[in-house]
Amino acid sequence: MISTHQFLAGAYHPPLGGSLPAEFLAATNVSDAGHPSTKNLRILLALSFIPFVVKINPSGKERFLMSTVTNLTVPKSFPPFNLARLLRTVFQPNAAERVAIFIDLDDPHQVKDFGFLKNPSLTIQKHAYEVFYQGLRNGGLKELNLTGGDFFAYKITGGSNLDLPDLAVTPEGREVSLEKDVYPNYKLILCISTYSATAPLTAFAKQYGFRGATLHGLNETILSSGLSVDYDEVSRNAEKLRLGMTNADWVEIDFSCNGEKHTLRLDLAKQEAQKSHGLCRGGPDIANLPAGEIYYVPTGASGAFPLKYEDGTIGLMTVQNGRIIAAELIHGNEQTIEEHRSKIAGDPATGELGELGFGTQLLPVSGRDIQDEKILGTLHVATGRSDHLGGHLTPDKFADSKNATHDDILFAPHKTPEIQVPQVRIHRNGTTEVLIENFRPAPYMAKLLS
Repeated sequence: MISTHQFLAGAYHPPLGGSLPAEFLAATNVSDAGHPSTKNLRILLALSFIPFVVKINPSGKERFLMSTVTNLTVPKSFPPFNLARLLRTVFQPNAAERVAIFIDLDDPHQVKDFGFLKNPSLTIQKHAYEVFYQGLRNGGLKELNLTGGDFFAYKITGGSNLDLPDLAVTPEGREVSLEKDVYPNYKLILCISTYSATAPLTAFAKQYGFRGATLHGLNETILSSGLSVDYDEVSRNAEKLRLGMTNADWVEIDFSCNGEKHTLRLDLAKQEAQKSHGLCRGGPDIANLPAGEIYYVPTGASGAFPLKYEDGTIGLMTVQNGRIIAAELIHGNEQTIEEHRSKIAGDPATGELGELGFGTQLLPVSGRDIQDEKILGTLHVATGRSDHLGGHLTPDKFADSKNATHDDILFAPHKTPEIQVPQVRIHRNGTTEVLIENFRPAPYMAKLLS
């Protein structure tokens, strides 16, 4: 007999009585007063993407699988955030390398005298100043034997991975050219911004020979979890999964939404799976932090999948030849669907599926896709630009440069509760394996991490 309990932290969940093993005791964000029987209950895989299982008289094989799964738990706590440790682990920087910090603002001149700090809504930029800029200036540079620690603001791009403007402004109010004054003169660049700048900075890194990291959407949860982990360990675990998922022929994702079932097939053509693992120690490159995913650039795609828009509208996307060719309203605002139809009709590259990704880390939900897509059990596809991932879709292939974004579409219980993912399958080496079931790693995936 198996007893399985699944719940979202902060939401109601039923009493568990005495069925909880002692090894699952940990602090939660659920009020003990409201839920006395769940005091100190551990949240599994960032809001129970994996259930815990209590089984009476399991077989040897079942005991092994249960042990594998129940060991995949979100840690009780994370080490305190330490900037020097993070940068040392990620970059292993060389002595005297010069480091710069980027932020984005509606008006980059607001960086003068750090005036943007007066705006309480600019929490990302405030973290950039308080944690990274001051952290480097107040001992971090010396501890890491780095130089610089200079601060620059550029105009917000308005979209994920759109090309960056060249104009930047310093805290002294001086206007500079990123391409002439900054990229050639710094070896490490940390971009802490509203929108991801991974794609454009990757291109500039290769052109000018610097390394860096993009940390868009930074918040307190990310600082205290996703940026506090040991990235050597993250890299090792990502490699375990990558080796078991590489050279695949295809991946199929089953969706269920509004009582209807749909399947999206992504062709991978036996490509080498890639990993975002947080280490950036070699030649010019950009790490995306928090890291922790296995990803591919699909060679083709077909089928259908539900998409949740920012306003909560849900539409059904029809996919042929690797691109979304039609959008149909499931529920919500018809105008939202019509605007999307118009966009993909006028600029078909915006509908191209340029990425398939799977999270690899045991992290809490942060409310920001940059971390939440890295949680084991979640998956995402992305439309648009793919050149920073090794794909062919560059900004010049869009009808309008403002459309040359790379937009992740995350499927996770907290983000898309209206959309279920009953199963994800991978076909490689002549065998089809189940990777994920209902946002929980299936035994095959869990075993790769054992």
